[in-house]
Amino acid sequence: MTPPMRASAPSFTPEDFRAALGMFATGVTIVTARTADGGTVGLTANSFNAVSLQPPLVLWSLSRSAGSMPAFARGSHYAIHILAANQRALAERFASKGIDRFQGVPWHEGVSGAPLLDGVAACFECFNRSQYEEGDHVIFVGEVERCGVDPEASPLIFHGGCYFSELPL
Repeated sequence: MTPPMRASAPSFTPEDFRAALGMFATGVTIVTARTADGGTVGLTANSFNAVSLQPPLVLWSLSRSAGSMPAFARGSHYAIHILAANQRALAERFASKGIDRFQGVPWHEGVSGAPLLDGVAACFECFNRSQYEEGDHVIFVGEVERCGVDPEASPLIFHGGCYFSELPL
C-alpha cells in the first residue's frame, strides 16, 4: 500500500485544535531582540522547545503577521527567557499590544546586544541559526551561545489558557 502524499483535511475546527493544544502544559517564555535601529522588541511565547544538546539548539515560533517579525527574521541574535513563577505580570505585559513593553522592566544588555530580563528562571542567548516557514508561523532555531539558570526559581506554567505557579493535582 502506498502512503498518501498529503495529509487529510482536518476533521476539527480551529477552536477544537486550540482547545486540544491548551491541554499541553508549557512553561512561559519571553523572547527579546534588538531592531535594526537599536530599539528593543520582546514578546511572550510558549512555543519553546529543546532541539539538540550538541550543538546546543532550541526552537520557538512566531506568527508571520507579528509586528516584531522583521526584527527577529533579520537580527543575528535574540534571548529566550523562561519566566519564574512570580512573573505572571511580566508575561501579560509582553503579551500586550500598544505599550512600551520594556518601560519600567529591569533588564541589561547581553553579550550579543539582546536585552536580558532580570529575575528570570533561566535565559538563553542565541545566534539566529535558521528559520522555517510553516503554516501561519515561522519556526526559529537558535544556537545557544550562553545560558544561565536560577536554581532557586520555580517556573511559570501555562495550561488551558491560564497561568499557574504549580499545577493543581
